[in-house]
Amino acid sequence: MNYDQAWMGYGWIGGVEAGAISLAVGFVLYLLFHGLGRRNGWSDARQIGWAYLLALVLTARVDAWNLFYFNYARLQSLQLLRAKLAEVHDPDGIGTRVLCELLGAALGVFVAWVLCGRHWRRQPPDRPSERP
Repeated sequence: MNYDQAWMGYGWIGGVEAGAISLAVGFVLYLLFHGLGRRNGWSDARQIGWAYLLALVLTARVDAWNLFYFNYARLQSLQLLRAKLAEVHDPDGIGTRVLCELLGAALGVFVAWVLCGRHWRRQPPDRPSERP
């Protein structure tokens, strides 16, 4: 996340909080892309894809980078490792936070997709009525 995470909890609590933020961002972004897509004739897949990708870039970018960095970067000294870990909120739960952010963004986009479309109705709007 691109903001101060000092107020967030640790472990699963922090992961759920980060996931809730990603859910809200994914929901709002799908609503924006749905409006844009309706005007430009985009398919549902394009609207969902762009909303999910942008939600991940906005909410999970820093945590995902830190998770990658700590697994693959060569940290040559203990002092460098301590300095990098001091910059991260809850380094023990970073994998949990990234997972919750991925799932939260997906759930937010999905809920917005269901609410914006007529996916939950019995009869789609394109089909003519079967009444005589």
